[in-house]
Amino acid sequence: MKIKSIHLLPFIVSMLMVFSQGNASAQDKTQMVRLAKLVINSAQLESYNVFLKEEIETSVRVEPGVLTLYAVAEKDNPAHITILEIYTSTDAYQAHLQTAHFIKYKNGTKDMVKSFELAEVVPLVPDMKIK
Repeated sequence: MKIKSIHLLPFIVSMLMVFSQGNASAQDKTQMVRLAKLVINSAQLESYNVFLKEEIETSVRVEPGVLTLYAVAEKDNPAHITILEIYTSTDAYQAHLQTAHFIKYKNGTKDMVKSFELAEVVPLVPDMKIK
């Protein structure tokens, strides 16, 4: 009997791996991915970037539900900023909106933002991982 149990161990381990991979795929499908497109008052761009940097660094460091926050500025128009946001779930996104560091960013930059557009997007290569 013990021999049969030992032979079952590789089967059980492989099944656990399959189930855990299945759960990872299910988690990937619940991710929330967004693009935030902002136009900043160019006279306040330096101050805006200080707020943005602090908010992104804090969010990624302390919030397990924030997978990615990556901001870029257009080369020829640095006041045009796009932020890629990836959260583990809608709940993680909602929790992010309630954090002190996000509220500080939002309140501190509200008069600097000339326009703001938020688009929920779908990854075209959903299994691709950001290094």
